[in-house]
Amino acid sequence: MPEQFFTHQAAPQQDGTRQKPIVLTIAGSDSGGGAGIQADIKAISATGGYACSVITALTAQNTQGVTAVHPTPQAIIQAQLDAVFSDLSVTAVKVGMLGDSETIRTVAAALRRYRPAHLVVDPVMVTANGDMLLAEDAVHSLREELLPLADVITPNLPEAAALLDAALPQRLDEVESLFAGLAELNCAAVLLKGGFLQQESRSPDWLLSGEQVRCFDTPRVMTGNTHGTGCTLSAALACYLGQGFGMEEAVERAKLYIDQAILAGSRLRIGQGRGPVEHFFAC
Repeated sequence: MPEQFFTHQAAPQQDGTRQKPIVLTIAGSDSGGGAGIQADIKAISATGGYACSVITALTAQNTQGVTAVHPTPQAIIQAQLDAVFSDLSVTAVKVGMLGDSETIRTVAAALRRYRPAHLVVDPVMVTANGDMLLAEDAVHSLREELLPLADVITPNLPEAAALLDAALPQRLDEVESLFAGLAELNCAAVLLKGGFLQQESRSPDWLLSGEQVRCFDTPRVMTGNTHGTGCTLSAALACYLGQGFGMEEAVERAKLYIDQAILAGSRLRIGQGRGPVEHFFAC
């Protein structure tokens, strides 16, 4: 797919300058570079935006797992938020790993105050390797404080089941059991990711908006290099919304981007565990 499909060139201003959409990622840092803030910055840059960041936690992490997490002090999170919003014209925000209730409340309060035009929330709870990234007692805060602010949330199947306190679907025909509960969450739209259904030959995602459900279905790329796919998809989605695309087209573009990044990443040999996707496959 040509690179220009993924990027969006802003029209020149009268003074000859160009303005890229500024997209803020609020998430944890991944020292291995495949997920979190690092993946978000790569995805936003690759899909045509200018990336800025607020780091909520430092993780000691690589392709094999997370060995340590150091939460960012609330005062520093607040200072980062104020520094970015007071200077940069942020068009869209992607929220990823927050870790605990206190951080959720700090971030939610800032988003209510600064009111970005677009908000994508990836309810990061657990890594693909099974490492917990959200305290169990913070799920209620996530549902009540942050999800109602979002234009769209992007849970994978385990995260959706945890948000609803429901059984985790094991087969494709069981996924619809989550739709009613997700529709009752107090947020505008849900992009439910089906990548965890590893036994399926397809990799479907479902966009739930009001009473409408649209399935974005693509062939599954058989690879172990999927570290950071959720971060990458949600960051790309925020960037496309920030460029002015409607929700369905933004999802379609983000889905195509991540599928191509996974395909290109399947040929990478980085690390000894679950490798990353190739964010800059079109370059």
